[in-house]
Amino acid sequence: MSERDAGKIALEEHFYLPSFETYGADGSALDGASKAHNYDQKYFATVQQRLADVNSWIEDMDRGGIERMVLSLTQPGIQGIPDRKIAVDTAKRMNDELAQMVTANPKRFSGFAAVPLQDVRAAGDELERTVSQLGFKGVLINGYTNIGDANTAQYLDEAPVWDFWARVEALGVPVYLHPRPPLPNQRRVYEGYPVLVDSPWGFAAETAIHTLRLMLSGLFDRFPRLQIILGHMGEGLPFLLPRVESRLRHMTAAVRGKQQKPVTSYLRENFYVTTAGHFRSQPLLDTLLEIGAERLLFSVDYPYETVQEQVEWFDSLAISETDRRRIARENALELLRLSSAATKSPATMKSPVTTQSSTAAK
Repeated sequence: MSERDAGKIALEEHFYLPSFETYGADGSALDGASKAHNYDQKYFATVQQRLADVNSWIEDMDRGGIERMVLSLTQPGIQGIPDRKIAVDTAKRMNDELAQMVTANPKRFSGFAAVPLQDVRAAGDELERTVSQLGFKGVLINGYTNIGDANTAQYLDEAPVWDFWARVEALGVPVYLHPRPPLPNQRRVYEGYPVLVDSPWGFAAETAIHTLRLMLSGLFDRFPRLQIILGHMGEGLPFLLPRVESRLRHMTAAVRGKQQKPVTSYLRENFYVTTAGHFRSQPLLDTLLEIGAERLLFSVDYPYETVQEQVEWFDSLAISETDRRRIARENALELLRLSSAATKSPATMKSPVTTQSSTAAK
């Protein structure tokens, strides 16, 4: 076994298959990263090609010392399908296709389920099926869920979804909360600067607010074992949340939220943070100080980011080799309940790549 066979585990890695549209979903509705007119054409063509190219995934993984990718349907996925019946049907079929990819490469890939929260009971049933029958390691939810049309949203803290959260906690699997842009009718502040709606800013702002809703709703007091994963170094929350906590203490009980603990405690107890699409050392060090190395996970955000850029940055971080192993591999093994060979030496975590070109952020 080569040292690459026991290397990094990456958790925010995406796929898209043309069959998504054949099930009745509107592929043109893929917002954010699939708006080709906002992107450099060479970059966008490369992303499109790699979203469905399993061979290129494995080649890039081998170059970067990545043992396993946890794959998920790219945003907005099922959350962007307004029709309930189409959403339920498409989620099942896409999960079945993802299971086939995982079965064909069981040592390299795992899966996060897509769930149709347009129908909360069906979403819980589908999550249970994918975990118990397909061996998926959790679920990735692309922010709010469209209900009926593109401007009507159901957020994850709202009453209908709490039955789903009960099933998540009972299954003991994590939920990856992935970004999507704000609702089209809530983008006045972005007028004249449409590029900010998506990954440069809107993704993080939308997801950070969504996360605050979860914290203030009392969700984690009701279901204390829930574990949520946030990408992109926590969407700014490790840096910003202490300010929120400080100001909430001056608010009246009627408006400060239903939470029973300081909001930063939820970040440290109910959340994991990944490096996906974020390769700068200062924010990582701040995140380490706020939540600890045991709550950090390595990810790439493939194929919107390159393995090369993320790995070269991560392998050069001025952190202890103990923390590097935790972040690169050991935390994911525990969270996802993956089997593991013996703990690797520090050198295993450093596998620089030199042959792949760099791309811009999702």
